[in-house]
Amino acid sequence: MNTIKELTEGLEGRILTDPYQLLHYSSDASRAVPEGLPLAVLAARSTEEVAAGVRWAARNNVHVSVRGAGTGLAGGAVAYPQGLVISLAEMDKILSIDPGNRLAEVQAGVITADIDAAAAEHGLMYAPDPASYRQSTIGGNIATNAGGLRCVKYGVTTDSVAGLEVVLADGEIIRTGSKTRKNVVGYDLTSLFVGSEGTLGIVTSAIVRLKPRPAGTAVTFRATFPTVAAAGRAVTSMMNSPVVPDVMELMDRASVEIVEKFHPTGLSTDGAAILVGQFISLTSEQDAEFAARLCEEAGATNVEQAEGDVLLEARRVSGKALDARGLRASCDVAVPIARLGDMFEALERISAEENVAIPTFAHAGDGNLHPSVVITDESAEAYAEAERILDLITDQALRLGGTISGEHGVGSLKFGSLTKQLDPASHAAHLRIKKAFDPQGILTPGRGV
Repeated sequence: MNTIKELTEGLEGRILTDPYQLLHYSSDASRAVPEGLPLAVLAARSTEEVAAGVRWAARNNVHVSVRGAGTGLAGGAVAYPQGLVISLAEMDKILSIDPGNRLAEVQAGVITADIDAAAAEHGLMYAPDPASYRQSTIGGNIATNAGGLRCVKYGVTTDSVAGLEVVLADGEIIRTGSKTRKNVVGYDLTSLFVGSEGTLGIVTSAIVRLKPRPAGTAVTFRATFPTVAAAGRAVTSMMNSPVVPDVMELMDRASVEIVEKFHPTGLSTDGAAILVGQFISLTSEQDAEFAARLCEEAGATNVEQAEGDVLLEARRVSGKALDARGLRASCDVAVPIARLGDMFEALERISAEENVAIPTFAHAGDGNLHPSVVITDESAEAYAEAERILDLITDQALRLGGTISGEHGVGSLKFGSLTKQLDPASHAAHLRIKKAFDPQGILTPGRGV
């Protein structure tokens, strides 16, 4: 039987084969380039349709990639040549909001910001807010265990996931976790699937935890430092204090200069680093004043304070400003919070030694940095040189006790660096888990683990 005809049976209208459609679903927001077009795209609207597609792929030994909104930055959703792309974008229903238990049940294709908006109607919030939260889907956030600006106070995605519905590699459907606050029955499969990047199963819906929306006024502080080491000292001091901001972000001089050129916000470009933090509470004004004193004690030359988000604007537009600047290759690393200043100093050294601009911003409160290597053209040679420099950055993060990815995931772009962080025994353990869940190796092979 023709394999496409077999796939179409029972999934009429859900299978896309037009070359233009295939091209659209073949890539994500990363610099990873697909090696060829997939055989088909399954635009699923239900878990049962996803399961049917996976069963077909298993019977025909076809590689499967999973795609939400295509905002991923690690190349994890890029299509396989002659593979099957399963798109979850149309599984976009908020199934329920349970204010009494502070839970929401959502399909994987729901936009993350929409969950927060629905929760807000009940005085609640969905806390994780990756930079792409107005475009990215909750399924993609779960696949990569995404972070965001608010995770310094509220944790990353895994801290807000109570349970999952997952399609396994043979098409079986399982449910993990529970709606209770405590649950120690069996293995913690929920945490195993969160961050597994589609390599163990396909998450089709989730029960996520909501939090009370913070009361009080939003007050933001912004501090300018003469050195990144001084800014790093301020971050360490603040994170070890009784007052932890809801948001705390750090930008180096190079990223500030780019923001001011493409999206002027009034930032000073005199300092080596700018630290921005926000408090939302009934004591936010006093908390911001306390944070300002810590910054001054660490060496800040100027500290501003204002209500609302106005001082956060520069950080929120930094990604767009870098995109407007033009060609770049970016990465995502994390280091222990106390080594943040050391990592910024290492980036300055690498930039000088390699004679290349490396604008960097960071989720300072959790040591997560996003360096970008500015390149001059789109040639293969230019990108190869950028990758070499990104490897130097990754190696430096590891030397400081850090990780090759804090929130974007390994995908295909970091796959070659995986064994730099995982020792042989640990890597082998990962592969045994992968083999147990996906013995044929059809789910996102050659990525993640």
